[in-house]
Amino acid sequence: MEATASAKYLRGSAQKARLVVDMIRGKDVNQALAILRFTRKRAAAHVEKCMRSAIANANEAAEKANISIDPDDLWVRTAFVDRGPTKNRRRVRPAPQGRAYREQRHFCHVTISLSNDARPEPKSNGKAPKAEAGEAKPAKLAESKGRKRGGAVAAPRAKRPAKKEEPEAAAEKPAAKKASKKKAKSDE
Repeated sequence: MEATASAKYLRGSAQKARLVVDMIRGKDVNQALAILRFTRKRAAAHVEKCMRSAIANANEAAEKANISIDPDDLWVRTAFVDRGPTKNRRRVRPAPQGRAYREQRHFCHVTISLSNDARPEPKSNGKAPKAEAGEAKPAKLAESKGRKRGGAVAAPRAKRPAKKEEPEAAAEKPAAKKASKKKAKSDE
């Protein structure tokens, strides 16, 4: 069974309301209400009100169809936000040097659809199937994701200068090299 509710002409831009709606899509109703209650976004209160309306619509539709429905079994099937009108919501703000800035105050429309049907299994999009709980995870690739992307991350690192050896050991090596060169010339 599916129930839908929409809240129209809500104050605030659709872009900001979408940030809230994206958090609850696909979640259980109780979990979604908890997220909306504790989200520090202004649009969350309006989306929560729309969500409660959708729950009430589901209960009402179940009563009309003479079906018992448990609100805890509902989950957010679809949730989306549309842009509303900005006509008659244009304002003028003062600007420096006698100018004026036009400002548009936005409206949005929120629509939430709940369902108590079984959730569909996530579709695989060409990627390898997920490993089961008993299987070990495959080893990570040698290259990191940043290196694959390129840019500054993929640039070769500058080589550090070799460490200088102790003065005594350094003095012995050139003498040994010279002696071996003299020996090689005398052998010829």
